[in-house]
Order: sequence, then C-alpha cells, then structure tokens
Amino acid sequence: MKAALPMPAARRLSAVSAMAAAALLALTPPPAAAQAGLSAAQAGPTDADVVSLAKRADMVVRAQVAGVTRVNTASQRIPAPGHARYYVEATTGALLFGAAPIGGSLRYLVDLPQDGPANGVITGMGPAELPGRDVILFASPVPGRPEDLKLIAPTAQILWTPDEEVRLRAVLRSRVARNAPSNVTRVREMLYVPGNLAGQGRTQIFLDTEGGRSASITVRHEPGQAPAWGVSFSAVVATAGRPPARGTLEWYSLACFLPPAPAERANISATYEGKMQALTDYRMVLAALGSCPRTMS
Repeated sequence: MKAALPMPAARRLSAVSAMAAAALLALTPPPAAAQAGLSAAQAGPTDADVVSLAKRADMVVRAQVAGVTRVNTASQRIPAPGHARYYVEATTGALLFGAAPIGGSLRYLVDLPQDGPANGVITGMGPAELPGRDVILFASPVPGRPEDLKLIAPTAQILWTPDEEVRLRAVLRSRVARNAPSNVTRVREMLYVPGNLAGQGRTQIFLDTEGGRSASITVRHEPGQAPAWGVSFSAVVATAGRPPARGTLEWYSLACFLPPAPAERANISATYEGKMQALTDYRMVLAALGSCPRTMS
C-alpha cells in the first residue's frame, strides 16, 4: 500500500480545517480527561490505558506517520493542557482489529504533547519526532470515508513496538472470546472453608460483572505451601491456578474494578476465624494484582 501524495499547501490547509470541524466533538475531552492527557505526556500509557483503549475501540490500526500539521484551534475548545491538536497523514500498516473498510493512506486528528522538556514529552511522541514512526491507533471508522479515522479519545495513539503489538493482539483475542472477561461490579459473596488438615482450606470469592455475568476467584491453602489462586470468568467455579498476567484483559477486569474491601455482608464464612481468613485472602489477591494507574482513559 502506498501513502497519499503530499497535497499543495492550500489544499492541505483546507483539509485540515474540514477535518478539524468534522472531528471537533470527538476530540473535545472533559476536564478529567484533559488532566489525564497531561499525565500521559509525562509518564506514557499504562497497562490499564492500553487495555481500556483496546476494549473501547471499533478499530485498532498500525500505521506509519507520514506528516504532521498543527491545527488552529482558536475557534474550538482547546486541547488538554500541554497539548496541541494535529492533523496527521499516515500509511496503513495493518488492521489489528475491526471489520470496516480501511484505506492504504489514513488521515486523523490527534492531540499531542507540545515540544519542550518542561512538558515531559514521551520520547518519539512529539510532533517533530513522529514522522517515520509507527503508531497504534484506537479509532472508529468514518462512514463512507475509508481513509479517515476518528480516534476514540483525543490522545488515543501510542507508539508501536513488536512487544506492544503482541500484547495488544492477546487482549483483542480475549475481547472476542466466548467467555470474554467483563469488568467486576461487586463482590457478591465470599467464604473460607477449612480442610481436613492443619493449614489446609479454600476461600471462594464470587463476583458480579458487567452484563450480569458471573466470575469467581479461588484461593487454595495447602500445608507448607504458599497460597495459590486463580480466576474464572464463567459459570464454572475457578480452580486455584496461575493469576492473570499484568496487562491482560483478565488482569484489567479485576485490578481496575475490584473494590478495596468487600461489603461486610458479603463475607458469609461460618466462623470469625473463617471471616478473617477470607478477608486476608482477598487482600492478598489485591496485592498480587497490583495497582491500576490510568493516565489516558
């Protein structure tokens, strides 16, 4: 596929103005998102950012940036602090997710961090550094215009690396799987049941998720061994196994949505000791999952 030929200056400015007007609503973030965009410029996208974008996008595209032109936003709502709006022309590399037609050359608007060390610009993400770089776009198609994309958020573009694409493809496969993980909405019940031997037992944590699906976490204790736990996003109760890897859809659905503590009434263990063990196991799961910082989504 070949990139589009450069447009004369007058035509380029006309296209920039037209696209700016067409995409204004899509690229106007609320105040919270504006602050999140500033954090993204300083720290880069987090694991949770990437998974969240992958879940929301109708299309995920790898592209190579050909040209970047700043857009005059004097008549528009301003981009996030420390950012400016740009019209980007790119060459399509691959459609990683989505079914809509896509052109060999692409055009879209994106908010980029402004140049200068004071803004903490991510290496390679400044407008002067982007041409020639490969990026991943999280977008929606523009009906009837296969060469135009609308990003799902003003900054929904990340730098491409082979490792990032491998991880992203795994998230996208999980998204369309039969038992795709859904975000946890609450801890419905949890209980600890002791085993026949000293130090043996099992905690089961039953979860509700978006869409009314069930999920469960099982923590298993065996004498002389560290607790082991696993999760199931189906009606089948989880067996203790390997915890989900960070950056996966399973991890995101738990780490970013489990409450810091379950409701007291959810702990239905038969004894006080059992209740304390169930709560200890819940806290262990949270610690194993780690934090869920988000800067872009």
